Amino acid sequence: QVQLVESGGGLVQAGGSLRLSCAASRLTFSLYTLAWFRQAPGKEREFVAAIIWSDRGTYYSDSVKGRFTISRVNAQNTAYLQMNSLKPEDTAVYYCAADQYGSLKRETDAYGYWGQGTQVTVSS
Repeated sequence: QVQLVESGGGLVQAGGSLRLSCAASRLTFSLYTLAWFRQAPGKEREFVAAIIWSDRGTYYSDSVKGRFTISRVNAQNTAYLQMNSLKPEDTAVYYCAADQYGSLKRETDAYGYWGQGTQVTVSS
């Protein structure tokens, strides 16, 4: 069974930075498109960013474009989300998701594997 484990969340002041990690196991990591989603209390889970399995092309939501950067190190079976210039509205549980041979999609049902999430809280 594919496993995804997120880490790196925490409490940060507005304007600060955090780097989230997604460690994957029990899969051929290089064949999976990886994505980050987030869910704030009382809201639906929303797409944040994705990085494709093939040529490492990336895709971002408008709300994080220019502030967040998604990357991956296939040799380490790990994906990252570098978050800069954080805002209070970025507060949410952040989830890593994976889809074998997937294209760059923002729909939650496009991803078959999910981690448990890591909390990010941005104070004003």
